[in-house]
Amino acid sequence: MFHVKRFEKLSQFAEKNNLVLSAEDLEKFSQFCSTLIAENKVMNLTAIDDPDEIEIKHFIDSLEAATAINRLWSENQGPEETFRLVDVGTGAGFPGIPLKIYFKNAHFTLLDSLNKRILFLNKVINQLQLENIEAVSSRAEDFAKVGSVSRETFDFCVSRAVADMSVLLEYCLPMVTVGGYCILYKSGDFQEELENAKKAMEVLGGELAGIEEFTLPETDAGRCLILIKKIKATPDKYPRRSGKPSKSPIK
Repeated sequence: MFHVKRFEKLSQFAEKNNLVLSAEDLEKFSQFCSTLIAENKVMNLTAIDDPDEIEIKHFIDSLEAATAINRLWSENQGPEETFRLVDVGTGAGFPGIPLKIYFKNAHFTLLDSLNKRILFLNKVINQLQLENIEAVSSRAEDFAKVGSVSRETFDFCVSRAVADMSVLLEYCLPMVTVGGYCILYKSGDFQEELENAKKAMEVLGGELAGIEEFTLPETDAGRCLILIKKIKATPDKYPRRSGKPSKSPIK
């Protein structure tokens, strides 16, 4: 297992952003890192397998949304972490697991279409003794369809999935309750993609609430969080049947 001192940059990031991570929290990050590297050798979970890169490009990157979530929740509901959050296309657990280590009392759902990833996530959840969290194997289109108990029930939906913004919005916004937020992690030049997603945002009941740009420590790669507020219910026809959003995005 990697020693906690490997995560000094994570500790510095948390302190700089007024995020309190205890020694126990850092130990959970250490355990997660160890398990990720071990399982990645047989499961191909991530292209990033160096502990120092995992610390920056997975852990710190994931926690970039924590400050925004704290602010948005306190503005609308209060200080207690009683919100519901879904991570769409969570993959190896990013940003969901790092955010859950920080937001101990919130209820998290990690969503991914590949069952092997869900098995890995359940292993991590058990090892870290995380509570109020579940990993679900489902396509986003099915998870949020009309009649599903998961439709318009989450206060926050986050996603680091690599997909067009219009497509992600059709996956994510149907899951978010009116007044809640969708937070998309993006990199590089996002302006054109955001412009092209305006129609989908409007149709699905969202509006742009902000853009928070940042640069990860020891890198020069531009990253950002796209914050979208759900201002009205998503029409029943969305999300469309499985595969349709990616083949024919809302334009």
